[in-house]
Amino acid sequence: MNALAKFKKGAIMVHILYHASKEPFYGVWLKRELKRHGYNISYGTLYPWLNKLSAAGYLQFYEKNVNGKIRKYYTITDLGKKQLLEMKKYLKELHDEVIE
Repeated sequence: MNALAKFKKGAIMVHILYHASKEPFYGVWLKRELKRHGYNISYGTLYPWLNKLSAAGYLQFYEKNVNGKIRKYYTITDLGKKQLLEMKKYLKELHDEVIE
């Protein structure tokens, strides 16, 4: 068991929902944003996570033609907002207890 890897996976999920709550994003932008935070994940990992979050009802997407290329933009759903709110509660409690 790699506890750090599991923790990072959860943190990435929080990042995805957080950014989706702020503005629509597309995969390439999100990959760059995650890398900025130290998460170097492949597209082969990122897109299945986005698909799973969409299938679970946390994200929705729409397609837009950008310079002749179809790009998927992801946004958060009401269910995703509720999930993010719960995640934030746990993060705050964890922070308040662990970070001194």
